[in-house]
Amino acid sequence: MNLLKNSKVSVVAVAVATSVGVAAVSAASSSAAVSPRSSTVSAASFTNNFSAMKALKSVSAAGTGSIDEILPDTTSSTRYTEFDTPDFNKAAAAAGLPSSDYKSQNAGGSDSTFITDAKADITAGAKVLLIDPEDSGTGIQVENYAASHGVKVIDYDRLDIGSNAPADPYVSFNNVEVGTLIGKGFVSCAASWLKGQTPNVIVMHGSPTDNNATLFSEGYMGVLDPLFKSGKYKEAANTAGTWNPTSPSPDALDEFKSAYTAHPTANSALIPNDENGAPIITYLQSKGVKPDTFPTTGQDATLTGLDNILSGYQCGTVYKAVYKEAQAAVALAIYYRAGKTPPTGLLNGTTTDPTNHKKVPSVLLSPVWVTPQNMKSTIIADNFVPKSQLCAGTYAKDCTKYGI
Repeated sequence: MNLLKNSKVSVVAVAVATSVGVAAVSAASSSAAVSPRSSTVSAASFTNNFSAMKALKSVSAAGTGSIDEILPDTTSSTRYTEFDTPDFNKAAAAAGLPSSDYKSQNAGGSDSTFITDAKADITAGAKVLLIDPEDSGTGIQVENYAASHGVKVIDYDRLDIGSNAPADPYVSFNNVEVGTLIGKGFVSCAASWLKGQTPNVIVMHGSPTDNNATLFSEGYMGVLDPLFKSGKYKEAANTAGTWNPTSPSPDALDEFKSAYTAHPTANSALIPNDENGAPIITYLQSKGVKPDTFPTTGQDATLTGLDNILSGYQCGTVYKAVYKEAQAAVALAIYYRAGKTPPTGLLNGTTTDPTNHKKVPSVLLSPVWVTPQNMKSTIIADNFVPKSQLCAGTYAKDCTKYGI
């Protein structure tokens, strides 16, 4: 299924969005935080020491009720447990919220659990929910229930398309740009690794029910489609899409095996995230594929993905500094909790809902493509993954090779 052909999504951000996030992580990490005397933050305020959140203590003190986060699962990406939950907690604490006024939950891949958690949170006094459901239908149920109880909802990381809830905002990275980085990273890597061979690509996707997957596909197919049409590249296969790496079926590994068996001359794969890529890379290794010969891609800068990059089995990964996203979402929630209008510098863009064409006020952050050449100045400099973990065991020699 070619998600690009079914996508009419557009992301519109004001100029500041291009300077936000991790496009230059080393610069962002050292950028000046907002003065604690000020109660105003912008999308560019957030650093990895969480100091900008201190500026919101007076706003926190003006609000009541809790801010509760509900995350989707623990399998589609390790980021939810390794970064989103702890960064949410750090941001809330730094902003002066008492521990009784915030919590992060994970629905474990269950839509019914997600909805039950949301209803329980509202019953217990939540004023703002940050939600990241696996599908928009679940999110819309939560948003409608919340609206009927006077509770504000923030779409965290992915947009719940088709929602008619009043002006629920969206906090995420520019996901079309995420896909564009994946596509451009693949092209650069294919030119280096395939040494003149025509790329014969298995194109993979995330779940077709996830709007983020549609946006990612819009980005990378925007890069690849012209190459396919010109004949410079061949499209070996285009899979239906899933965020299940290995189970339950249908899963990414099964999709890849089926495509690879049907197209044994395929010599590369565009894969939308590290988790889906990991079992595929293990499978390719079992088939005797050597390093730096079969380009694959990823997203989320997981430890496994980074190690696969260092060892020459993955071209790169899209790094999304979750600490920025978590702080932006908590900051937005703190304003809503206090009944205050968020500053325009925080809501720095809009996203068009492809179903109802509503322009959703958004915080849009910028991602960065990570390879061995910039891993030290991004992942390590940001302490996203400690050097001691990245360079452990057999990967120590790879770190030395790339000056990490």
